[in-house]
Amino acid sequence: MKKDIHPEGYRPVVFEDLASGAQFCIGSTIATAETTKFEGKEYPKVTVEISSKSHPFYTGEDRMLDKTGRVERFKQRAAKKK
Repeated sequence: MKKDIHPEGYRPVVFEDLASGAQFCIGSTIATAETTKFEGKEYPKVTVEISSKSHPFYTGEDRMLDKTGRVERFKQRAAKKK
């Protein structure tokens, strides 16, 4: 691999999917304070709400994605305006 082609701070980072619990170790420059063990080694950890392991487009499953209540908040705001 060529040296000095990656940005500063590039390292392996574990991304954990909240919906499925799946973990991926990918090179990234994202800043995080959390760490986790992955395949026997300690890595920085980033939590994501959804990934290819849980997204209905990739899994073929019909599942509700709205976990934060965005639709309900929108309906409440719309009702206040009326």
